Amino acid sequence: MNQYKYHKEYRLKGFDYSKPGLYFITICTKNRICDLGKIEDSIMKLSEIGEIAEKFWIEISNRFKNVELDEFILMPNHLHGILKLTNHGRSAPRRAPTGIQPLVKNSISSIINHYKGNVKRHCNKNGLEYFNWQSRFHDRIIRNEDEYYRIKQYIKDNPKNWELDRNNK
Repeated sequence: MNQYKYHKEYRLKGFDYSKPGLYFITICTKNRICDLGKIEDSIMKLSEIGEIAEKFWIEISNRFKNVELDEFILMPNHLHGILKLTNHGRSAPRRAPTGIQPLVKNSISSIINHYKGNVKRHCNKNGLEYFNWQSRFHDRIIRNEDEYYRIKQYIKDNPKNWELDRNNK
Protein backbone atom coordinates (compact mmCIF):
# COMPACT_ATOMS: atom_id res chain seq x y z
CA MET A 1 0.00 0.00 0.00
CA ASN A 2 1.30 3.46 -0.91
CA GLN A 3 1.92 5.47 2.27
CA TYR A 4 1.96 8.78 0.37
CA LYS A 5 -1.23 10.65 -0.36
CA TYR A 6 -1.87 11.28 -4.05
CA HIS A 7 -1.71 14.97 -5.03
CA LYS A 8 -3.29 16.18 -8.26
CA GLU A 9 -1.02 18.19 -10.54
CA TYR A 10 -2.47 21.66 -10.99
CA ARG A 11 0.24 23.22 -13.14
CA LEU A 12 1.31 22.23 -16.65
CA LYS A 13 3.97 19.59 -16.16
CA GLY A 14 7.45 20.73 -17.15
CA PHE A 15 6.42 24.34 -17.80
CA ASP A 16 8.53 27.14 -16.29
CA TYR A 17 6.00 29.41 -14.56
CA SER A 18 8.62 32.12 -14.09
CA LYS A 19 8.94 32.36 -17.89
CA PRO A 20 7.86 35.66 -19.51
CA GLY A 21 4.32 35.50 -20.84
CA LEU A 22 0.67 36.20 -20.10
CA TYR A 23 -1.17 34.22 -17.44
CA PHE A 24 -4.90 34.21 -16.66
CA ILE A 25 -5.35 33.73 -12.91
CA THR A 26 -8.46 32.87 -10.90
CA ILE A 27 -8.33 32.88 -7.09
CA CYS A 28 -11.41 31.82 -5.11
CA THR A 29 -12.42 32.47 -1.53
CA LYS A 30 -12.65 29.44 0.71
CA ASN A 31 -15.92 27.58 0.11
CA ARG A 32 -16.72 30.33 -2.42
CA ILE A 33 -18.14 32.54 0.32
CA CYS A 34 -18.99 36.00 -1.03
CA ASP A 35 -16.63 37.95 1.24
CA LEU A 36 -15.24 40.27 -1.46
CA GLY A 37 -18.46 42.19 -2.13
CA LYS A 38 -21.68 41.92 -4.11
CA ILE A 39 -23.00 42.62 -7.58
CA GLU A 40 -25.63 45.37 -7.84
CA ASP A 41 -27.00 46.34 -11.26
CA SER A 42 -24.11 44.50 -12.96
CA ILE A 43 -21.53 46.51 -10.99
CA MET A 44 -19.20 45.00 -8.40
CA LYS A 45 -19.47 46.74 -5.02
CA LEU A 46 -16.41 45.86 -2.95
CA SER A 47 -16.67 44.97 0.73
CA GLU A 48 -13.94 45.95 3.17
CA ILE A 49 -12.17 42.67 2.37
CA GLY A 50 -12.66 43.30 -1.36
CA GLU A 51 -10.99 46.70 -1.00
CA ILE A 52 -8.06 45.08 0.80
CA ALA A 53 -7.80 42.39 -1.89
CA GLU A 54 -7.87 45.03 -4.65
CA LYS A 55 -5.20 47.15 -2.91
CA PHE A 56 -2.81 44.22 -2.59
CA TRP A 57 -3.48 43.08 -6.19
CA ILE A 58 -2.54 46.53 -7.49
CA GLU A 59 0.65 46.43 -5.38
CA ILE A 60 1.89 43.18 -6.98
CA SER A 61 3.84 45.04 -9.66
CA ASN A 62 5.58 47.15 -6.97
CA ARG A 63 6.77 44.03 -5.14
CA PHE A 64 7.62 41.94 -8.20
CA LYS A 65 9.61 43.84 -10.82
CA ASN A 66 8.95 41.12 -13.41
CA VAL A 67 5.15 41.59 -13.27
CA GLU A 68 2.89 43.94 -15.18
CA LEU A 69 -0.79 43.96 -14.27
CA ASP A 70 -3.37 43.72 -17.02
CA GLU A 71 -7.16 43.42 -16.85
CA PHE A 72 -8.58 42.20 -13.52
CA ILE A 73 -11.86 42.09 -11.63
CA LEU A 74 -12.82 41.19 -8.11
CA MET A 75 -16.08 39.30 -7.93
CA PRO A 76 -18.07 38.41 -4.77
CA ASN A 77 -16.14 35.15 -4.22
CA HIS A 78 -13.23 35.18 -6.65
CA LEU A 79 -10.72 37.30 -8.52
CA HIS A 80 -9.85 37.08 -12.21
CA GLY A 81 -6.69 38.74 -13.47
CA ILE A 82 -4.15 38.69 -16.24
CA LEU A 83 -0.53 38.91 -15.16
CA LYS A 84 2.25 39.61 -17.63
CA LEU A 85 5.62 38.24 -16.58
CA THR A 86 8.64 39.96 -18.11
CA ASN A 87 12.38 39.32 -17.97
CA HIS A 88 12.85 42.14 -15.43
CA GLY A 89 13.93 40.76 -12.06
CA ARG A 90 13.77 37.19 -13.35
CA SER A 91 16.10 34.64 -11.85
CA ALA A 92 16.88 31.30 -13.44
CA PRO A 93 14.77 28.45 -12.08
CA ARG A 94 16.57 26.22 -9.61
CA ARG A 95 16.68 22.46 -10.03
CA ALA A 96 15.36 20.57 -7.04
CA PRO A 97 15.76 16.92 -6.10
CA THR A 98 13.19 14.66 -7.75
CA GLY A 99 9.79 14.86 -6.09
CA ILE A 100 10.40 18.25 -4.45
CA GLN A 101 8.88 21.31 -6.02
CA PRO A 102 10.15 24.45 -4.24
CA LEU A 103 8.54 27.83 -4.77
CA VAL A 104 10.57 29.45 -7.57
CA LYS A 105 11.32 33.12 -6.99
CA ASN A 106 9.25 35.46 -9.24
CA SER A 107 7.10 32.58 -10.53
CA ILE A 108 3.31 32.69 -10.79
CA SER A 109 3.03 30.46 -7.70
CA SER A 110 5.32 32.66 -5.60
CA ILE A 111 3.47 35.82 -6.73
CA ILE A 112 0.03 34.39 -5.89
CA ASN A 113 1.31 32.91 -2.61
CA HIS A 114 2.66 36.34 -1.64
CA TYR A 115 -0.58 38.08 -2.66
CA LYS A 116 -2.91 35.70 -0.81
CA GLY A 117 -0.68 35.81 2.28
CA ASN A 118 -0.65 39.61 2.37
CA VAL A 119 -4.45 39.82 2.12
CA LYS A 120 -4.93 37.17 4.83
CA ARG A 121 -2.37 38.77 7.20
CA HIS A 122 -4.00 42.18 6.78
CA CYS A 123 -7.43 40.68 7.47
CA ASN A 124 -6.13 38.86 10.56
CA LYS A 125 -4.68 42.09 11.98
CA ASN A 126 -7.87 44.06 11.35
CA GLY A 127 -10.64 41.95 12.86
CA LEU A 128 -11.46 40.01 9.70
CA GLU A 129 -9.90 36.68 10.75
CA TYR A 130 -12.82 34.71 9.36
CA PHE A 131 -11.72 35.46 5.78
CA ASN A 132 -9.82 32.74 3.93
CA TRP A 133 -8.73 31.92 0.40
CA GLN A 134 -9.16 28.54 -1.25
CA SER A 135 -5.85 26.72 -0.85
CA ARG A 136 -5.00 26.64 -4.56
CA PHE A 137 -5.59 28.86 -7.58
CA HIS A 138 -6.37 28.31 -11.25
CA ASP A 139 -4.13 29.47 -14.06
CA ARG A 140 -4.14 29.40 -17.82
CA ILE A 141 -1.14 30.21 -19.95
CA ILE A 142 -2.38 32.63 -22.61
CA ARG A 143 -0.99 31.28 -25.86
CA ASN A 144 -2.00 33.82 -28.51
CA GLU A 145 -3.52 37.23 -29.19
CA ASP A 146 -7.04 35.94 -29.90
CA GLU A 147 -7.11 34.09 -26.59
CA TYR A 148 -5.76 37.18 -24.80
CA TYR A 149 -8.56 39.41 -26.13
CA ARG A 150 -11.23 36.78 -25.43
CA ILE A 151 -10.07 36.41 -21.80
CA LYS A 152 -9.77 40.17 -21.36
CA GLN A 153 -13.39 40.59 -22.54
CA TYR A 154 -14.52 37.73 -20.30
CA ILE A 155 -13.02 39.56 -17.29
CA LYS A 156 -14.71 42.84 -18.25
CA ASP A 157 -18.08 41.12 -18.74
CA ASN A 158 -17.92 39.08 -15.53
CA PRO A 159 -20.08 41.38 -13.34
CA LYS A 160 -22.94 41.56 -15.86
CA ASN A 161 -22.79 37.76 -16.27
CA TRP A 162 -22.74 37.03 -12.52
CA GLU A 163 -26.19 35.39 -12.49
CA LEU A 164 -24.90 32.77 -14.96
CA ASP A 165 -21.48 32.35 -13.34
CA ARG A 166 -20.66 28.85 -12.07
CA ASN A 167 -18.98 30.47 -9.03
CA ASN A 168 -22.28 32.12 -8.07
CA LYS A 169 -23.76 29.69 -5.54
